[in-house]
Amino acid sequence: MNFCSHCGHTVRFAIPRGDDRPRYLCDECGTIHYQNPRIVAGTLPVSGSRVLLCRRAIAPRKGYWTLPAGYMENAETTVEAAARETLEEACAEVTVHGLYTLINLPHINQVYMMFLADLVGGFDAGPESLEVALFEEHEIPWDELAFPTIERTLRHFYRDRVEGDYPLHISDITAEDRERYFGSA
Repeated sequence: MNFCSHCGHTVRFAIPRGDDRPRYLCDECGTIHYQNPRIVAGTLPVSGSRVLLCRRAIAPRKGYWTLPAGYMENAETTVEAAARETLEEACAEVTVHGLYTLINLPHINQVYMMFLADLVGGFDAGPESLEVALFEEHEIPWDELAFPTIERTLRHFYRDRVEGDYPLHISDITAEDRERYFGSA
């Protein structure tokens, strides 16, 4: 950030009085520009014994498979965001049951909130997806999943499915975890 979005003057990066971390500060108007993590909301759409995955048509990780998810918009709830993203990416309607995985990615300032959901009706590739398909567990393209958050959510699901109990899973993905997933490239 170079300029204040409130008054247009240049900003500096420093710790405001009474704070404990650096922020962008405008000395002209006194505005403190807080930057907070972004929430990614999505669903794990289930149809019988199959899950719905989307092959990404956009960067990052174009061509890799993911669950339908994306950034939350202002003025919507997390459940609304998850359902909207599922409709946008997979042209699919879902019945959302509840939060299933909450995964913190502090190194990239994101929080993933994935909701367990039932697929209602059909599906098709939206503008951000190359294709959309239902997969049985043995058909999941594990080596072609876009993000570690997606792999973690799916692995929880298949372990929990054995017991028929789907508790909330809260975890972190660190920069080191991400590097192991993507490699050094």
